[in-house]
Amino acid sequence: MNMMENSKTKNIITAIALSLVLASCKAPMATVIKDEVKENIPQNFNQEEQQDANNNSGTTPWRQFFTDPNLVTLIETALKNNQELLITLQEIEIAKSGVLAKKGRLSPTVSAGIGAGLKKSGRYTSEGAGDATTEIEPGKEMPDPLGNFEAGLNASWEIDIWKKLRTEKESAVAHYLSTVEGKNFVLSNLIEEVADNYYELLALDNQLDIIQQYIKLQQRALEISKIQKEAAAATELAVKKFEAELAKSKAAEYTIRQQITEKENEINALLGRYPQPIVRMKENFMSTIPQTVYTGIPSQLLANRPDIKQAELELKASKLDVEAARKEFYPSLEISATLGLEAFKPSYLVKMPESIAYNLAGELAGPLINKSAIKANFQTADAKQIQALYEYDKTILNAYLDVANLMSKVKNIDQYYQLKSQETKALDQSIDIANQLFRNSRADYLEVLLNQRDALDAKMELIEAKQKQLSTVVDIYKSLGGGWK
Repeated sequence: MNMMENSKTKNIITAIALSLVLASCKAPMATVIKDEVKENIPQNFNQEEQQDANNNSGTTPWRQFFTDPNLVTLIETALKNNQELLITLQEIEIAKSGVLAKKGRLSPTVSAGIGAGLKKSGRYTSEGAGDATTEIEPGKEMPDPLGNFEAGLNASWEIDIWKKLRTEKESAVAHYLSTVEGKNFVLSNLIEEVADNYYELLALDNQLDIIQQYIKLQQRALEISKIQKEAAAATELAVKKFEAELAKSKAAEYTIRQQITEKENEINALLGRYPQPIVRMKENFMSTIPQTVYTGIPSQLLANRPDIKQAELELKASKLDVEAARKEFYPSLEISATLGLEAFKPSYLVKMPESIAYNLAGELAGPLINKSAIKANFQTADAKQIQALYEYDKTILNAYLDVANLMSKVKNIDQYYQLKSQETKALDQSIDIANQLFRNSRADYLEVLLNQRDALDAKMELIEAKQKQLSTVVDIYKSLGGGWK
């Protein structure tokens, strides 16, 4: 009867243990959201025009895209010294270490150690009474207090029965790869910034030349007005107006000089160096023809733009994090083992096999009652993977809009530049006519001043249009995913 009761008790205990383990295995499912932005990406950037998938400037290496040797040298220096890029490279190293850490958890942990201790048990305890009646050798009692000396190896290993550790490692790898793409995106942005600032600096150089030419023109007009005043063909008011215009132009010259200094230092900051002159050739700026840019098709952005690839890898990592958090609900199996020598006296440690000690244990454990922390971690990971999906979709949408806007800007700025060129030529001719009429007293000073001001403004705007032409081409090149190769 007793044997039957013991057997029944063991069966009940086994059933309870199995039910508890099964109960701990219940885990919630991750949220699944359809990625409509990626699935519905348009076939072309402009519905009125068909793009050629075989022609995409975003795949052109930056050394081939930029032909100005001075600009190429500046970009090379920036790629070596830029602090933001160097910081990003360290982020890659940190992520790489994260992969190694997750990979290390898949292997057993083994440690070696030595120890010594001293223990005095009470005489009227089971341990103390047992030691007092035990002889180590015939006629030799157990020492009191009792020492303990040990040396050996300890090992522990979590068996990855649910592939939770492998999932965590895959997540770390995806995060590492996303930091590599993040570095590529920093490269692309850095090259764009250097090129844009370089063209802005050349534009300021040319505007400085124009304002200096205008100053000489004003000085000649002032001299003529003084001569005409003496001949009673002009008044003191005309002289003062020309003097004021000359002072205004000289003030504008110093403003442009300051802008040049600041722009040079801005480029030097991108290059990670202290202020120094920027080598450039300003003479050919206005005759520079912008590169022709081929956009390819929108779906190629997914493979070319590093920020999209970075967001995609972060999305992959976040999904793996959800899966790993879900597997926390499952029981974990851990094995621990100890092998070494143990004795109460150092000289006994070498006595074999009496001093050999070992231990081997396996433990299967799962969460039963307090699952709130595990649930919170899972819900956090689930929310982060939804957030990563929205971030991925936003990156795709912004990339498409960038290219679409810049394509339109390239066309419009070209038309704007052509019209400004026509305006500048007409105003240059009107200045010559007005000056000639003013010398012959057939036009007053206001006509001369207005013509000169209009011509100056038109030339300044023409230089800005050329700078925007060149910068827009750089921007669309970067938006297509170019610059990091």
